[in-house]
Amino acid sequence: MKKLIIFDLDGTLLDTIADLAAATNQALQACGYPVHPTEAYRFFVGNGIDKLFERALPETERTPTNMRKMRSFFIPYYTIHNADLSRPYPGIPELLSHLQQQGVQVAVASNKYQAATEKLIRQFFPSIHFTAIYGQREGIPTKPDPQVVREIIQEAGASAEETAYVGDSSVDMQTGHNAGVTTFGVSWGFRPRTELESYAPHFIADTVEELKEQLLR
Repeated sequence: MKKLIIFDLDGTLLDTIADLAAATNQALQACGYPVHPTEAYRFFVGNGIDKLFERALPETERTPTNMRKMRSFFIPYYTIHNADLSRPYPGIPELLSHLQQQGVQVAVASNKYQAATEKLIRQFFPSIHFTAIYGQREGIPTKPDPQVVREIIQEAGASAEETAYVGDSSVDMQTGHNAGVTTFGVSWGFRPRTELESYAPHFIADTVEELKEQLLR
């Protein structure tokens, strides 16, 4: 059994796509650009909000100036509305509680900006003690760079061999491989199962119960 389980947030613990889409679309509208259907955002998110803005903007408008302008509208709106429609995936709160009861340390490593990551975790999982809750932070490279995973491993007093990383996208699979930890994909998130398969995780769980069985082996 692993000593430390590190989870991605969006698409893994929480279904946040509707709120991310709404916040980005209102920023696009404020800047005078066309909006996108919610489903399109499944392929826009995953690499931090700057990459989200870049993907959402028209191809000819993807400039640093426009991305900064998008941020100025996105952050205030999303800070208020990031939990309007977002919810934990069924079974996730129970999974985290069970891991905690078994003495397994849990942590979060997300490319969502730090303040929103902390707010959502505290709101939806108030009874869970997380060893670390890390989102995108100034001066720290985003996933798939393994720095955040290595930082959490050190804080937990664990080794790479004692650690698993769980996520729903190719970014997560790369992150786990880059950090040298056991990597689990979950198929209920934002990206198709085939994307996970192409990055050869140690296991792909289709249900929370399957994930639980694998994590506690």
